[in-house]
Amino acid sequence: MQTTLVIGHKNPDTDSICSAICYAELKRRVTGESFLACRAGEINGETQFVLDRFSVHPPKLITSLEPKLRHVYFRRIKGIDGDFSLKQAWEHMKNQSIRSVPVLTPNNKVEGIITTGDEARFYMEDLDARALSKSAATYKNIAETLHGEVVVGDENGHFSEGKVSVASANPDLMGSHIKENDLVILGNREEAQLCAIDLKVSCIVVSLGARVSQNVIDRAEEAGCTVIISPLDSYSIAKLINQAVPVRHVMKTEGIISFSDDDLVTDVKEAVAKVKIRYFPVVDREGSYLGMVSQRNLLSVGRQKVILVDHNEKGQAADGIRSADVTEIIDHHRIDSVETMNPIYFRNQPLGCTATIIAQMYREEDIEITPQIAGLLCSAILSDTLMFRSPTCTPLDERTARELAKIAGIDVEEHATEMFNAGSCLAQKTPEEIFHIDCKSFKAEKYTFTVSQVTSVSGEELARVSERMLPFMRDYINHSTSDMLLMMLTNIIDESTELLFVGKSAKEIVSNAFAAECGDSSVVLNGVVSRKKQIIAPVVSAIEAL
Repeated sequence: MQTTLVIGHKNPDTDSICSAICYAELKRRVTGESFLACRAGEINGETQFVLDRFSVHPPKLITSLEPKLRHVYFRRIKGIDGDFSLKQAWEHMKNQSIRSVPVLTPNNKVEGIITTGDEARFYMEDLDARALSKSAATYKNIAETLHGEVVVGDENGHFSEGKVSVASANPDLMGSHIKENDLVILGNREEAQLCAIDLKVSCIVVSLGARVSQNVIDRAEEAGCTVIISPLDSYSIAKLINQAVPVRHVMKTEGIISFSDDDLVTDVKEAVAKVKIRYFPVVDREGSYLGMVSQRNLLSVGRQKVILVDHNEKGQAADGIRSADVTEIIDHHRIDSVETMNPIYFRNQPLGCTATIIAQMYREEDIEITPQIAGLLCSAILSDTLMFRSPTCTPLDERTARELAKIAGIDVEEHATEMFNAGSCLAQKTPEEIFHIDCKSFKAEKYTFTVSQVTSVSGEELARVSERMLPFMRDYINHSTSDMLLMMLTNIIDESTELLFVGKSAKEIVSNAFAAECGDSSVVLNGVVSRKKQIIAPVVSAIEAL
């Protein structure tokens, strides 16, 4: 979360992409800090041509600025195997200063959760003498729990039948309470040890570290009886032995709450607020365990720092902008409704392109404009001003573009023509793809409208697009959140636009906005090429006059 993102608007155009790249580079060179150019949508053909022409990788795609769990600091706590003893699990949690730990399968998936509370409840409430065998504890776990060693038998074998008994009586009475397959705790008396083996017990645990005779060892091996020697006394052994139960026998397996590192922090916070659990497993998209996150971790998550370029409206910003900390805005559009937590650097100039502003800032900071940066900035200006034909174009835009072209080593007219041709390949695109090439939403009063624009140097190509777009728009408006859809088909050479319109009061609004005789769904506007300066303002005025 230390890197500041520099990002343009949704459905980005060439200015949005190139300005983000160039401004991120300027901020890095001026401050020495980390800035990352990003985009809030797919790159169109024109912009891809520019990036390829100047050998620049596309900015990182950001689908949402809402922080995800991967942005939160969470503990990379090592999970444990289900065969771990309760004692081993307790020591693991103690060493990690945690109260719960995930139990993992061999392929790193969460099998269960064991907590200190689970262990305490089992230790205090489970008085069943057969708990150890019901859990099929291994003799290795039993020996380790008792600080002892297996001297006869397979340490990986399981104690799976019988109960735990303490041989406190003399051998004559042992048969009355010790049964076949039991585990027996006894002292150093060879007679008692042999008697237990003869009763066909599964295991004998010899206390106080007493060595067993060769006779006992031979008899135990012959009978298949495991022998464990522990340095503890009989009382301590009886007290501790149930801690050899494997965690799989006690762990929680139902209703485990885990989260993906791709989950939104807001969603995770809402979920954990409803339960009294302190730690939750975090997994990746494949379900593999990553670590444990606590409610405290969620409270400490920071807001992503963001710089907006080429827009300042919430409706055009990347999703989740409310969760981000907007630190700067560099734009050339009307000022709208992006809210900030603190005072910020806001630079808005009435120019034809954001890239013109950024070129000024390079000079103000006395930072060299490389041929690559110059090529990107020049391309953005040519795109936004339609090669200086747009009424939004100022003398400063044209002068800046021509100066940048010299640095980049390109011919303005030739480069602009190649750019526009690259972006005009509309025949291969679906109507939906065409509509969203350069699409922005706006709001006036309680009325929402969307304006899409495509440009071409071919009137024939635009005519073919017009035939395809109206049926799409009439269908699309039925499930759109906008009240009206407008589509600008702009002929760069003729400097004219055919405006398609559908939606609530669309014909009335367009007629009033442009004082023109309209067809049922379209009107030709000569001299109109700019969405920002020639479409938005009159449409907003017409809406407000309804």
